[in-house]
Amino acid sequence: MLRAREAVRNLPTYHPPLGGRTGLRLDFNENTVGCSPRVLERLRRIDFEELARYPEREPAEAVVASHLAVKPGELLLTNGVDEAIHLLCEAYLEPNDEVCIVVPTFSMYEIFAKATEARVVSVPAADDFAFPLTALRGQISSSTRLIVIANPNNPTGAAARVEDLLLIADSAPEAALLVDEAYFEFHGGSLLHAWADRPNIFVARTFSKAYGLAGLRVGILCGHREQMDSVRRVASPYNVNSVALVCLPEALADREYVRMYVAEVCAGRERLQSELDRLGIRYWPSRANFVLMQLGDLNLAFIGGMRERGILVRDRSRDFGCQGCVRITLGSADHTRRLLGAMRETLEAIGALRQETRS
Repeated sequence: MLRAREAVRNLPTYHPPLGGRTGLRLDFNENTVGCSPRVLERLRRIDFEELARYPEREPAEAVVASHLAVKPGELLLTNGVDEAIHLLCEAYLEPNDEVCIVVPTFSMYEIFAKATEARVVSVPAADDFAFPLTALRGQISSSTRLIVIANPNNPTGAAARVEDLLLIADSAPEAALLVDEAYFEFHGGSLLHAWADRPNIFVARTFSKAYGLAGLRVGILCGHREQMDSVRRVASPYNVNSVALVCLPEALADREYVRMYVAEVCAGRERLQSELDRLGIRYWPSRANFVLMQLGDLNLAFIGGMRERGILVRDRSRDFGCQGCVRITLGSADHTRRLLGAMRETLEAIGALRQETRS
């Protein structure tokens, strides 16, 4: 009987609860208002010829490279950041190599690494989910070939300092360091261009969050040209679809649209954190477009109560160190107002508020 490889049979599975998502979507860190009107207008003008021919990635890559001030050979468009992770694993990992990840974090790092039969070394975050610089450096060995760090991290929202990430790169010159900057627009710190001095550094970004293009599945992987040449060897020449490629330049051109949305999200993040302070609810300060809060045994009741009020939030209890935690995405100013009103009602209904905060 045909059987998949043992490594594949033993992989953990990722099943995002995407079904039945009726209501305000504050559960998957998506853009809550959608993409730029310029993207929608370009979609309306797509003709049969653009869909009938194979996609040509290079023109859009040149536009994105110019936008980021990197050289075209230093950048590869990917089918979301997921593919960028997968390509690095395929390019650099042999069976029994070691991959270091800081947990809790995005689960696809572990899945793609284990599929190559590499060994995953999980390094717990420090107190309050701070970046564990010393512990991570202590786990780097002669077998380490890949280190993956989400910055800011998902689901905690914590961010590592650029200088700490550079120390990690220097500590493992024979390992690829992938810094996943999916939430860069809401944070600002970046390792873009750092590969000029440290050719083991790679940076990934996405258009799923700030740009509202999650459905088009388009991401970026950047790195030193010689290293990117190796990554391109394992990439499909048609990995990004034609619709995404023609829409991407329009999304990049509308800088004001993205700037305004990011500003509203960041303001909403501060409003939510201030309200959680006032209500006495534990949370972790975030540098992303979401906030992780802890409700203990009341987390499922809170999620259900919010759904009843038309708002979806995400249970993160199964993540390492996140027992009883809920993650809430921020969106537009109007969506933040709806969120705060529903949150207060729900917390009061399930008995999660201190007596002094009820008045």
